Amino acid sequence: MLLQRSPLSSLLLAASLACAPVAALAQDVVLGASVQLTGPIANTGRYYRDAYQLAIDKINAAGGVKLAGQSHKLALRLYDNQSDANLSIRQYTRLVTEDKVNLLLGPFASNFALADSAVSEKYNIPMVEGGGASDQIFARKFNYIFGTLAPASNYFGSTIEMLKLLKPAPKSLALLYADDAFDVSVAEGTRPKLKQAGLNVVMDERYSTNASDFNSLLSQIKSENIDVVLVAGHETEILNFVRQAKSLAVAPKLYSFTVGVPSEDFRKALGKDADYAFGMTAWLPTPSLKDRWFGDAQQFAKEYKAKFGYDPDYHAASGAADVEALVQAMEDAGSIEPQKVRDALAKIKFNSLYGPIAFNPQGQIDLPQVVIQVQGDQLVEIYGAKGFVKQPKYPMPAWSAR
Repeated sequence: MLLQRSPLSSLLLAASLACAPVAALAQDVVLGASVQLTGPIANTGRYYRDAYQLAIDKINAAGGVKLAGQSHKLALRLYDNQSDANLSIRQYTRLVTEDKVNLLLGPFASNFALADSAVSEKYNIPMVEGGGASDQIFARKFNYIFGTLAPASNYFGSTIEMLKLLKPAPKSLALLYADDAFDVSVAEGTRPKLKQAGLNVVMDERYSTNASDFNSLLSQIKSENIDVVLVAGHETEILNFVRQAKSLAVAPKLYSFTVGVPSEDFRKALGKDADYAFGMTAWLPTPSLKDRWFGDAQQFAKEYKAKFGYDPDYHAASGAADVEALVQAMEDAGSIEPQKVRDALAKIKFNSLYGPIAFNPQGQIDLPQVVIQVQGDQLVEIYGAKGFVKQPKYPMPAWSAR
């Protein structure tokens, strides 16, 4: 049964939304989410707020959700969790128990998705999230969580394949990772791949989430003369790492980061110092990625930039795909009943602006990571499933030689 509200209840709801950035007024289908709009990871959290809203607006403009021959509009009920995981849990509980939203969209970051998905499981409300990639999220045999990020354990998979082909071959490697759920999963998946590739791991070091001081780790990299540094962390950590690497004149032959590099903000924040940095992405705004609402990923990126004033990266694309997946599942099920939508999600198969969406039995998709590099002021696709697309700038020169 669709969520209906009287005029009075709609006014009360609108009044109660003064604390929320986006108000969900009286609509047929309400999607609920809590994302980071303030606090340390708000810069990435905004991708989800903006992508959710743009996708909802686009779908509504095309007639909304088609159920039993009738069209129903979508609305977004959104809270700011202030980058606080405990607050996020409370807000998702409120979305389900008090706001009575129909279905859930996810937060950013694996530790948030890990905790918040327990709420969706408890209340049997499907959550589709594109902000958490940790394998831990999907290893619990939950039935109501679905994720559109590839497994964190394989984030460096394509990078390692590329490393084996580089000339001169790297002789030593450091693996650094933060102590949160996502980065721990990255490290756990990367170690066996490095061993299988025959790469010599000299450093395997864990650091505190939101770390601002990498001087000790960088000094060790320099003293060990390490060729390749792989860093799993969040964007603020990566920015600190690069700035301090320059300050200490630490320039390995190659460094690669799980996040940051695809973001326009990363390149703006570092300017010319972003040059040579490697990263990975499961999405680029190419016209070959078609969907039924935006037409293709390139058009999505164009509309996103026009509306919000900054370029989308894979976070935004995965967030928009979350909305598309819920709409597709509702239409496949012919219902917004949570159990029916959940069952439709489990067997869904469609093309989104983010790529093909089909969830494995654990509820996660697996898109290949493309290796990218900052070259000058451009973000360049370097290596993918078919090998090298363009030659990388390698080895990275000393800071004094740039």
